[in-house]
Amino acid sequence: METNKALFNYCLRLADDSLILGHRLSEMCSKAPVIEEDLALTNIALDHIGRAQAILNYAGVVEGKGRTEDDIAYRREEREYQNHLITEQENGDFAHVIARQLYISLFESLLYAELEKSKDQTIAAIASKTIKEIKYHLIHATDWTIRLGDGTEESHTRMQKALNDLWMYTGELFEMDEMDLLMAKLGIGADLTPMKIQWEQQLANILSEATLKVPADSYMQTGGRSGMHTESLGHILSEMQYLQRTFPDAKW
Repeated sequence: METNKALFNYCLRLADDSLILGHRLSEMCSKAPVIEEDLALTNIALDHIGRAQAILNYAGVVEGKGRTEDDIAYRREEREYQNHLITEQENGDFAHVIARQLYISLFESLLYAELEKSKDQTIAAIASKTIKEIKYHLIHATDWTIRLGDGTEESHTRMQKALNDLWMYTGELFEMDEMDLLMAKLGIGADLTPMKIQWEQQLANILSEATLKVPADSYMQTGGRSGMHTESLGHILSEMQYLQRTFPDAKW
């Protein structure tokens, strides 16, 4: 695979995860259980969208076709998005929002720690900035997981159900195809294989403290990286792309 094309798609994958999750979290604005949490989730959403903007801007430079971050974010078809399936899942109740964030933030804390060492200076710089945000995201998700898991019978039951429901999307986080392998070999991307053991160990420790169990179901969903998505992504894109489709080339 051509290195430049692989780098462009690697950037898309990183950015799409943040872009789609940021949009999902933005839907929680005014819907969180308390106002402080409403502000916290909104800020996390902004962190993700800001990260997506930075990476998509670089993707446009790598591509060299004059496309801006907005062009790439809003003018692609559904099959062209390469985000992990877990990022597009509907929010559900508050426990689902926290479970999704725990799985993703724990993964990102490991991923971006490796990307800080990237031989690509732009990716390394973005990773260095974003790892500080991810540390907060992980603390936030961990605290709420423990609070809900070790809380009332109702909160414990809901948190365990959320973890179980989303578990099938976690295996995809550590899949590596030809492009991922090339980026890792060149020292640009990260090798995800050793991260899985660390992720599982850290997750087990958090859930143990929360009096929750690591889901046992071994069935995993996949396809996001190759453009095969759940119907949830289509609903997100219909909202995200509405203005661009209604008023193409509009300028503020």
